[in-house]
Amino acid sequence: MKAKLIIAFAGVAIAAAAAAGGAMWYLSPAPAGGVAARPAPEVKQTKYVTLDKVIVMLRRAPTEQAAHYLSVDLVLATTADDEKAAKEHLPLLRSIAVSALSARTMAEASAMTVDGYASELNKVFDANYAKENHIKPFSEVMVGKLIIE
Repeated sequence: MKAKLIIAFAGVAIAAAAAAGGAMWYLSPAPAGGVAARPAPEVKQTKYVTLDKVIVMLRRAPTEQAAHYLSVDLVLATTADDEKAAKEHLPLLRSIAVSALSARTMAEASAMTVDGYASELNKVFDANYAKENHIKPFSEVMVGKLIIE
């Protein structure tokens, strides 16, 4: 009876060692000389171009006497290849931003969030570039500073 019990424990120990060895082999990284790993995709570094001091006079509501202004600094996310083109487009982008933002009243401008402004400007820029059939030299517009007075 003792011999059978010893053989059973030895069999369990061998099975556990085999399972542990198999798990180590399965989970270990590939050897350096073995199967080649896929090369990592080339990541283009993001560059940022600023469009400072876009100042817009907001529309007056019928009951308002004082003029109100909105000032915004925009940041364009682009690549190193498109950085020069993005800088060349800054006057156009300023004009488009002024047109889009000047249609608001003080109440409407105050109710929007920074993310709302960025989303609206991204849509306006996308629409303008699509209408003009030009390639947009940036991927995203972000709001760097927003002042409503």
